[in-house]
Amino acid sequence: MQPTLSLWDEPDPAEHHTGRILADSTDRIAWLRARSTGITATDVARLSSAAAIQAVVIDKLYGSGFAGNAYTDHGRAREPEIARWVERHHSIAPSSKLFHSRHRKQHLATPDGVGQRPDGTVVLAEIKTTKKEWRSIPRSYLRQVWWQQYVLGAERTLVVWEQHVDFVPMSGDPHCQWVERDDNEIHRLVTLADQVLETLARS
Repeated sequence: MQPTLSLWDEPDPAEHHTGRILADSTDRIAWLRARSTGITATDVARLSSAAAIQAVVIDKLYGSGFAGNAYTDHGRAREPEIARWVERHHSIAPSSKLFHSRHRKQHLATPDGVGQRPDGTVVLAEIKTTKKEWRSIPRSYLRQVWWQQYVLGAERTLVVWEQHVDFVPMSGDPHCQWVERDDNEIHRLVTLADQVLETLARS
């Protein structure tokens, strides 16, 4: 049984996020292999309720069969350009590294950007492309953001999205909105993620 750890413990300086890197997505094979050992923000984005646990378990065991499409290809192509905008305007550097939580090595996240303020506060960026106009950030993306905040010990995340029409970006700067850390949501997501891991261990 994994020991229960408080999400609100003061971090140990020796466990800074820079010391918890497992892989880099520039080495895709190693990155995918490392991701397969735990629960990622992409997995957690689907954990809207306890009923979603089994679906995530099945995909972790057998693979989802989803290899990408024109929309994911467009997102990957646009991400570096949007990341440069984020760095210029918000001083959050692009990141391709896979981190694990200081609480459990199977809790994983690869945020699109990682920055650190002068006071030591960690801030993140998450980049999306969309063909739809957003009135608010979709809930699945918020779950992804909160999970990344938990894994890296971050206090807030800049969610940046660029709308396109038939894969042509709309003119002007991308949209962005800060999302603050929510420990209540994080606690719920950690509980669901650990249920996935426990189910996988029994499989």
